[in-house]
Amino acid sequence: MRKHRAARLRSDGTMGRYLLRRLLWLIPVFLGVTFLTFSLMYISPNDPAEMMMIAQGMPVDPEVLESLRSRMGLDQPFLVQYGTWLWNFIRGDLGISYAQNEPVLTMLLRALPTTLRLTGLSCLLTFALAIPLGILAAVRQNRLTDYVIRGCTFVGVSLPGFFLALILMYCFSIRLEWLPVLSDGTSFRGLLLPAVTLAAAMTCKYIRQIRAAVLEELRKGYVRGAAARGVSTRVILWCNVLKNALLTVITLMAMTIGSLLGGTAVIERIYSLSGLGNVVMTAISNRDYPVVQGFVAWMALIFVVINLLADLLYRAADPRIRLQETGYAGREEAGQLDRKP
Repeated sequence: MRKHRAARLRSDGTMGRYLLRRLLWLIPVFLGVTFLTFSLMYISPNDPAEMMMIAQGMPVDPEVLESLRSRMGLDQPFLVQYGTWLWNFIRGDLGISYAQNEPVLTMLLRALPTTLRLTGLSCLLTFALAIPLGILAAVRQNRLTDYVIRGCTFVGVSLPGFFLALILMYCFSIRLEWLPVLSDGTSFRGLLLPAVTLAAAMTCKYIRQIRAAVLEELRKGYVRGAAARGVSTRVILWCNVLKNALLTVITLMAMTIGSLLGGTAVIERIYSLSGLGNVVMTAISNRDYPVVQGFVAWMALIFVVINLLADLLYRAADPRIRLQETGYAGREEAGQLDRKP
């Protein structure tokens, strides 16, 4: 009993060190992404002060332009400008939008709820379809059901998102009049078509990956042993196979959330949703650099945090990872965990 308690304490200590190490790794990754983004904006041929004056309808007077550049700190060296921007970012100040003349943080926070609702509904649809269909395709390997599911996944992956969006809008909004064409992103009916559009390609891609993971588990000896002992196929699939294939699902979930939070721009444009993607696309068109910089830095931070959470879920889902990190895996498998002669 004391030996197992000591093993748990050692595992908790390893967990703390692992979490601290990953949090420390977040710093250079974030600095690298923000430095690269700020560098690209810095070497742009457009003058931010001049663009701000044009966006606000002001005449570009040389003296006023020079005074504005001085107030914006654009006459400072590059590293000074980057350090000032980074310090302001840490304090929650992402700058002022050139085109909208309002704080960037306010713009992003106003658009974030729509993107979060769209991301949540898309993820729900994706995994509600991908997990059972992936398992079904694996169980019915090389049968008609498997061929039909795999064929549909080929078609779904091949369809561009904007083309599928136009088809769905024509069928369900114009012809059948079941769902609205445009939406403010607050109602379920308004988010359903954009969510289906985003979930379609991801579902088709993830079905194939879940199928491969389940097939790998089905070939292992414990499945044959459980079947020989009379355990039902349903119990084996949902209680054993799916649990062991959970690492693949966690990986896909992390990829899905990260890609949706930063990659819904085209779909939000088509459906006129006022989300983060639409905001940053408008900022790129207007060369609104503070909005682009704030968006990229925010997305980098979100991606790093999501990857960290995925790694922590790995450890919670698979005890073998904890055992390997504490050094007990090999000895436990050999039945020699701290045995005394």
